[in-house]
Amino acid sequence: MTGKGGFGGNMSASMKECLQLQLLEMEMLFSMFPNQGEVKLEDVNVLTNIKRYLEGKREALPPKIEFVITLQIEEPKVKIDLQVTMPHSYPYVALQLFGRSPELDRQQQLLLNKGLTSYIGTFDPGELCVCAAIQWLQDNSASYFLNRKLVYEPSAQAKPVKNTFLRMWIYSHHIYQQDLRKKILDVGKRLDVTGFCMTGKPGIICVEGFKEHCEEFWHTIRYPNWKHISCKHAESVETEGNGEDLRLFHSFEELLLEAHGDYGLRNDYHMNLGQFLEFLKKHKSEHVFQILFGIESKSSDS
Repeated sequence: MTGKGGFGGNMSASMKECLQLQLLEMEMLFSMFPNQGEVKLEDVNVLTNIKRYLEGKREALPPKIEFVITLQIEEPKVKIDLQVTMPHSYPYVALQLFGRSPELDRQQQLLLNKGLTSYIGTFDPGELCVCAAIQWLQDNSASYFLNRKLVYEPSAQAKPVKNTFLRMWIYSHHIYQQDLRKKILDVGKRLDVTGFCMTGKPGIICVEGFKEHCEEFWHTIRYPNWKHISCKHAESVETEGNGEDLRLFHSFEELLLEAHGDYGLRNDYHMNLGQFLEFLKKHKSEHVFQILFGIESKSSDS
């Protein structure tokens, strides 16, 4: 691997380039978090040792930079400790990151870290990404804390709890892979959601249920790196009930329609959208057809 930022013939120069970039990023972090104790280094001498190594005053490779940053999240008011390890070859190899908070249960913490790792995976080799990871946590962590509220408010049991019932309409260029289809169905059945996954090209997923279950479904199926997928439309309504009366679907199932085109190796078959429209009409969701495909539904009864 040679060329820009690659490890060419001179390994030591390349390692030095990485360490210089790491020191630069640490300087940025100390200016972002100037208060005593906000950035806690595992080894307080590590930065001095790296500088000495770069100046040629130390021959042995210095230890890796490891530290914890405590982030204050404003809404909800919680703290997240972000643990960071910089391999010697970072930023040309991946950073090791882990976020933890006493306010998160194991499942939420797992989802939060999957989301964070997935986001950091979108950076190119050579790009510094600790500051971006911090920004991501400040912008995105709130949704992972959402379903804690009911647990920590004892008074919530006494009065009716308002929940948000959500229905998400998700569009993908295609859904063919057997393991992906199995994963989508497994996640749908594990969480308290109903809806369907239409496989083929395009692939359409509808998921409905309480907001936190739908969001967990969305986080889980998108990970680690499903690029050609987007939530095209979401419908939400506040309810004090269990949401059963709001559901348009009774279970979470795979929807297989007739296809046009080649069933061969290329998998290049398009789903029969006329049949899909009939399916939507049956489930009082005809209006979504235009949102998903940008085409008016030519309805005979209008």
